[in-house]
Amino acid sequence: MAELKTEEEQLEAIKRWWKENGTSLIAGVVIAGAGVFGWNAWQDYQAGKAEAASLRYQQLLDLTGRDDPGEQARQRASELVGEITDEHGKTLYADLARLLDARQAIEVDDRARARDALEAVIEGSERDYIKGLARLRLARLQLAEGSAETALATLEGVPEALAAQRAEVRGDAQHALGRDERARDAWRDALALADERDQPLYGVQLKLDDLGAEEATL
Repeated sequence: MAELKTEEEQLEAIKRWWKENGTSLIAGVVIAGAGVFGWNAWQDYQAGKAEAASLRYQQLLDLTGRDDPGEQARQRASELVGEITDEHGKTLYADLARLLDARQAIEVDDRARARDALEAVIEGSERDYIKGLARLRLARLQLAEGSAETALATLEGVPEALAAQRAEVRGDAQHALGRDERARDAWRDALALADERDQPLYGVQLKLDDLGAEEATL
């Protein structure tokens, strides 16, 4: 009887504990389960978005990579840029889509559109290297529009990973401003940096030769 009473007391104790704590325990299990399910669902959702962005970007590459895309292809490419930037705005695909859009705009001499696309990358991207590429291209565009001083200011934000290219464009801007010695120094820096980092720059030596500079010793 003593043993039975002990078992009955244990059972009653379990019942009392369950009555006092069972609801919160169930809630905890449900919340934990929902959390796992929610996280998995979120992961699946993000994977689906990434795949959609990748597919759209590949379509954009196919369209813009054609030798003569034609008006219909250009229009579709423009639509894809809008879809990628609207639905995947903070992704690398959105940054690259804007850079492609700027290139396409330059090809059809739409400088305003190209400027808008490049400025959007500079202002909105979270990736310094991509922002640097956009700054280089915007500076070249500003040079083509006769705004060499503005181009020099734009180059200030270009990171060290693109130092050789930055020096080349700085030389172009200084040359446009009639500052040949500064241009010569910048182009020489560009060649030295390119050689140091194994990043060939084509045409810089020709610019130095045209300026009457001595051949750079690298």
